[in-house]
Amino acid sequence: MKIMVDAGNGVSYTNGTEQGANEMTDTVNPELKPIAEVRKEMLDAARDAANKKYAEIGGDRWACGFAWVTIQPKHKGNTKLGKTERVTLREMGFELDWTGKTFQLWNPSNHPCQNVDTKEAGARAAADVLKRYGFDAYAGSRLD
Repeated sequence: MKIMVDAGNGVSYTNGTEQGANEMTDTVNPELKPIAEVRKEMLDAARDAANKKYAEIGGDRWACGFAWVTIQPKHKGNTKLGKTERVTLREMGFELDWTGKTFQLWNPSNHPCQNVDTKEAGARAAADVLKRYGFDAYAGSRLD
């Protein structure tokens, strides 16, 4: 199953309701991107933002903590779109959070420091990329 995202209209899913159904491809709408490319763009933006912030503050100093990106699914989990949406989020590395309603990706920058400002910069950059593709995403953080 192909899952594509459209920068203008949000997430688009393939039509897998009938055997042999035509799948949506890049030729139908050149704005659509495979989810793997969106994931790579999100992680690259997070890494770049975290590296920039780390250099700006001069290393691993000050408050330590955690940061993550949260996505609120747009469809109910018992519908076809909801199930596909959750598969997409899991393919992007997100896991169901403690509430059982939203998905989170902790430390999207994968930066090996403890500084909360560095990690939060990465999470904000990742959330910004996801918002451009129609996801209801936001960054979160907390001190350790």
